[in-house]
Amino acid sequence: MDFQVFIITGLSGAGKSQSLRILEDLGFFCVDNIPPKLVPTLIDLCLATNGKISGLAVVIDIRTENFLEDFKEMVNTINSKNIPFKILFLEADDEVIVKRYNETRRIHPLLREGKTILESIRLEKERLQEIKTFATDIIDTSQFSLKELKDNILRILSSFNSSVKPNFLITITSFGFKYGLPIDAHLVFDVRFLPNPFYDPKLRPFSGQTEEVKNFVLSKKEARDFIEYVKDLLDFLVPLYQEEGRNVLNIAIGCTGGRHRAVVIADEIFSYLSQKYNTHLFHRDIDKDRNITK
Repeated sequence: MDFQVFIITGLSGAGKSQSLRILEDLGFFCVDNIPPKLVPTLIDLCLATNGKISGLAVVIDIRTENFLEDFKEMVNTINSKNIPFKILFLEADDEVIVKRYNETRRIHPLLREGKTILESIRLEKERLQEIKTFATDIIDTSQFSLKELKDNILRILSSFNSSVKPNFLITITSFGFKYGLPIDAHLVFDVRFLPNPFYDPKLRPFSGQTEEVKNFVLSKKEARDFIEYVKDLLDFLVPLYQEEGRNVLNIAIGCTGGRHRAVVIADEIFSYLSQKYNTHLFHRDIDKDRNITK
């Protein structure tokens, strides 16, 4: 996609930091709490990477001195560069922001100027009133879940590029149950029901990455059927995980020692999913206890 700039501003406690993290997951280079005067220079630096950085997202905070004047100057400079940009203004009800500050125990940036946090919020609203007129999009996050915030940001980004989608990563890990489950696994498949190459003295020294072991495992109908069932299940599940807002899905495939059967099945599933998704493969236990693995 062409280089894009996404500027986030608005009320403190309305979700600016969460929005920045969402944009980071979408592949934007992100900078929090940057003075408006520095944004044009940062854009030039990103452009100088010759496409390595395809998008810049920044949060601009009211704590910056000469905030209004510098913000106007920044907008004019970006306009002169003919670069697509969005200005997202986030707001929320006073009571919601007070509750969020009480929960996080953070200090409102204007608390020193206001006698209470509620007075500080209202003071900030007053100072940001003109900035709000520059916004291309305004979101009230009062009743938003994190997923709803992400959905709205994706909707806004679709005007940049209709193909914008979250970066979604699938990791496939083969492992041995004797060494413990991968603690970060979301889906676990147990392939210990398959015939074990360990009990063939000729195959025992080899791993599941060799043709000898691979042919042994895949020659069994139950192995081939299992792979097809898992493919169908993942075709059903993965889009639902994406729709739910997950950015990473960790799939673990285990046999007793993690050297033979799990490796073969993991390789097959990886070969299938990598045609559709950004997929990484990791054989965690393939080299552990080579001589005694079962």
